[in-house]
Amino acid sequence: MQQAITRLAVLAVLLFNQVLVTFGWNPLPFSEEEIYEGVSAVVLAVVAIWTWWKNNSVSQEAQEADRILKDAKQNKKTKLK
Repeated sequence: MQQAITRLAVLAVLLFNQVLVTFGWNPLPFSEEEIYEGVSAVVLAVVAIWTWWKNNSVSQEAQEADRILKDAKQNKKTKLK
């Protein structure tokens, strides 16, 4: 439900913005370059946080632990069927 409301709100803002642009008024006081730089900075921050948070198994021990966990989960699913 929250995702549907978010999509509806974004759509409403975009439609309102388009109506204003159609009538010759630019509601965003930013140049295209400033918008590009801002979006790039936000995407960079999101990707940096995601890669920091994501479980990246680098060592051999961590990779082996991931394989054991994956096998255990697979065996559990197989037993439940």
